[in-house]
Amino acid sequence: MKDFTEGKEGKLIFKFALPMLMGNVFQQLYNVVDSIVIGRVLGKEALAAVGANFPLIFALISFVVGIAIGSTVIISQYFGAKQMDNVKKAIDTLYIFMFFASLIITTIGIFASDYIFQLISLPEEVIIPAVEYFNVYALGFVFFFGFQGTSAILRGLGDSKTPLYFLIISTIVNIILDIVFVVYIDFGIKGVAAATVIAQAGAFFTIVWYLNRYHEFLDFSPLKMKFDRAIFAKSLKIGLPSGFQQTFVSVGFLALYKIVNQFGTSTIAAYSIAMRIDMFAILPAMNFSAAISTFVGQNIGANKFDRIEKGLKSTLFMMSIIAIIISVFTLTFANQLMGLFTNDAEVIKIGAEYLYVVSGFYVIVSTMFVLTGVLRGAGDTLIPMLITILALWIVRIPISYFLSLEYGYIGIWWGIPIAWFVGITTSFFYYKSGRWKSKAVVKH
Repeated sequence: MKDFTEGKEGKLIFKFALPMLMGNVFQQLYNVVDSIVIGRVLGKEALAAVGANFPLIFALISFVVGIAIGSTVIISQYFGAKQMDNVKKAIDTLYIFMFFASLIITTIGIFASDYIFQLISLPEEVIIPAVEYFNVYALGFVFFFGFQGTSAILRGLGDSKTPLYFLIISTIVNIILDIVFVVYIDFGIKGVAAATVIAQAGAFFTIVWYLNRYHEFLDFSPLKMKFDRAIFAKSLKIGLPSGFQQTFVSVGFLALYKIVNQFGTSTIAAYSIAMRIDMFAILPAMNFSAAISTFVGQNIGANKFDRIEKGLKSTLFMMSIIAIIISVFTLTFANQLMGLFTNDAEVIKIGAEYLYVVSGFYVIVSTMFVLTGVLRGAGDTLIPMLITILALWIVRIPISYFLSLEYGYIGIWWGIPIAWFVGITTSFFYYKSGRWKSKAVVKH
């Protein structure tokens, strides 16, 4: 456990964010290794199929993940206020919700995947492997939610290191199984999905075993868990806007894929690879955002608002340096990064053009993530949701569509930084208004 209400703000946030960043790097390696193995062994059609699964999977899990964010905020604020009974109730409630949500999502996903892929105009030669991949991957949702829920709980309590260790082991298992199932046993695209499911299940069961054995406060005993309606109602109040925000983003990705899909399999494959690289590039921003969210939650719970602004300034300084370094690296080695995934010259060219357009603006999106983290930690999740709708649905998707009519797929890429500028501008002005300070769960 880590108490963020005392000590040097920037140092605390950095030390907390670093294990989360390392953990998410390993988690993203799931997807990267999948893409490399598929692109090198199975070809660009299979690569496009896996890439098309990303927005569908994101759409299915996003609402539940948003609700979990609300629970994490509540856990961190109760922990900052030293209300340990409420912390335990919030943890039990989150686990019960995540379990039943995973069962519902798995069922819906398996029955609806084929229809959704047709709806977004995925090419016929890509739909069949995309459905095959998804139907196996969906069997692991219960393990995915279990591990993510446990990690979120530990982060809310100030522990970002424990999930890291289990993610490292899980990633190594995933890499080994990818190679065995695809290269040696020839399971094809189903083998890639099966490797991820097995790795996620292993991560969940081992972290539960560890917590039961060495962490008395977080004893994982399903039959003893109790669902607290009052705490769940508070979680919904904070989490519903985040859930809707995640859902709007995920459906937006599906809409963007529909635009991209008009330009053929090579463009779909290139976009899929470039998105993987993009995810790596903005991982520091996502993790510093999560870190400052926990930092803000605990300090609001302890009624120490003066520490929040100091923490924000330190985080923005660190994040800006990291984002600039990543931008320079990505711009310099765009072709080489694309070449890790495929030998197809056309796919490499299209993907590199994406990176040339987008990667110069990583500092903008990083700042936006950090500001959103402050608002979320305070329990103010409605405004970030509205900002997301504005930036994605009113700016990015329409601009990408109309620019694509004039400039082809390059126009789609330019819609991304334009939306980021809108997002950071509105986030900054809302933060300066100070209205987020009145949204705390714990009242003083």
